[in-house]
Amino acid sequence: GDGIVRIRRETKGRKGKGMTTITGVDLPDTELKKLAKDLKKLCGTGGAVKDGVIEIQGDNRDKIKQVLEQRGFNVKLAGG
Repeated sequence: GDGIVRIRRETKGRKGKGMTTITGVDLPDTELKKLAKDLKKLCGTGGAVKDGVIEIQGDNRDKIKQVLEQRGFNVKLAGG
């Protein structure tokens, strides 16, 4: 990738329910799962890791952006 972590909100194919997706995180699988676990705990919601994309239920873009920036990632909010 280009070293930029993109956080976007998706509702498509989810029966109108919002989901925050995080792409571009360049970490090995085990660390990616650990990061996803930390983010789910932070937001108090469920989520999953699919094909290197972290999915967190609900619209938690701002919280997630703050945490990832504190961990030294270059973060951009993408999409609506």
